[in-house]
Amino acid sequence: MRSRIAAGVACFLLVACVVSACGGASSNGVASKSADAIVQASLTAIDHAKSAHISGKLADTAVPTSLNLTLVTGKGGRGQVSVGRVSYKVEVIHREVYINAGATFWTRLLASSRGAELSGRWVEVPAKGRFASLGKLTNLRVLLATVLSTSTALVKGGTTTVNGQSVVAVRDPSGDATIYVATTGRPYPVELVEPGAQGGHITFDQVNASVPLVPPPNVLDVQTASGR
Repeated sequence: MRSRIAAGVACFLLVACVVSACGGASSNGVASKSADAIVQASLTAIDHAKSAHISGKLADTAVPTSLNLTLVTGKGGRGQVSVGRVSYKVEVIHREVYINAGATFWTRLLASSRGAELSGRWVEVPAKGRFASLGKLTNLRVLLATVLSTSTALVKGGTTTVNGQSVVAVRDPSGDATIYVATTGRPYPVELVEPGAQGGHITFDQVNASVPLVPPPNVLDVQTASGR
């Protein structure tokens, strides 16, 4: 499961996400289901999530990656991603994509000598080609399905508590990644963990929070800025 997230980051230094658990104290019955049924319950629950926050670190990508993203279903998202020593801010509003990064990011991405000029500026980029993966930020359910997809049979674990939330574990034996799903309220994912030096840790919270998305000020167009 977690290898799917890593693959997404490696594709374009960005990862997508799902939402956290929150809800009342009554059992939602998910703990009695099979591993596959728990995953399906999470996919169904995500259809009702308006927004979510994801944060954490990934180790088994080409370089260590950390992320802090807030996503809004059907609209986009915003946040910050760090890959090695390169960090950038990103905002997606429907089909409009904006990036704010340093000179190194732009020099590598555009193979342009104008990296210093773009450094620290908000730049609008096309939501296609090398930037196409950013558009996936607009659909939390699709992202969750990608994260949870695996070629091996999932294994159901026991119940425990994560950050005060009662959860049931579902493990992917091929990568030893474990996702914890809420057993009260809606069965949202709460945490995704893979141990070891090549593992990672991602948490999900702030589900259904109000997240205004507005275009950043003084935006440059990447095609104009890159001289194309």
